[in-house]
Amino acid sequence: MVIHADAVFAPLDRDHQLERFAGGNETEVYRTDDGRYVVKLKSHLGGPLEEATAMAQAMRTAAEQFAACLGPAHSIPSYYVVSRDSTGHAQVIVVQPYVADAAPLYDIDLAALKSDQRERIARQLREIIRRALLFYRQTGSMPDLYGRVSTSSVERAKLNTPAMLPYRIWSFLVKRNLLRSHNLLLTAEPELRVVLVDYDTVRRSRLYRFVYYLVRWFLFWRDHALVWRLKHRRA
Repeated sequence: MVIHADAVFAPLDRDHQLERFAGGNETEVYRTDDGRYVVKLKSHLGGPLEEATAMAQAMRTAAEQFAACLGPAHSIPSYYVVSRDSTGHAQVIVVQPYVADAAPLYDIDLAALKSDQRERIARQLREIIRRALLFYRQTGSMPDLYGRVSTSSVERAKLNTPAMLPYRIWSFLVKRNLLRSHNLLLTAEPELRVVLVDYDTVRRSRLYRFVYYLVRWFLFWRDHALVWRLKHRRA
């Protein structure tokens, strides 16, 4: 267990200390003491209050759009709070309900599930792909259904260095697919629901976003084939 202390957690925790239990490409993920909520923080985005407030509003708008894209069956609510950290910078913290008894698709041996379970999961993944592609045609954007993990801020900084660019491209094109998603969780039986937990946007140039989403569009067709194989795999 890694405990992180910072005044930024004051709105949520009396002693300003939360357990870090996960991390992504840009985000540190913490859990409240009662285990009811997940708290996400991008500390490198801290700054003046006005900028943090505008960012919180933009992030909330994007999250609402992505949640509407996938529908209530495959999304969870996100709440945005602006809080000042221990260095005096205003930060945006994202609060979400903790999805208990669920695990990322990455950690689940889907092939070992029963045929009816695989069918239910495959049906949901096809619907998620359909909704994401429709949203892309309408807006030129889409939610990140894949995700990337980091065990610490040190590892994340290392992965984001120029020297790791070939690895990141290889991971983006080959290693990451919908069946090995970090951002999609599968809840336990009897619900067995696929839920997206990350609603971040791509904060890069317009050209970068165009190429990124276009590549994702092509990779979705690969994922369709993988989902088909999952559904028709023999027990």
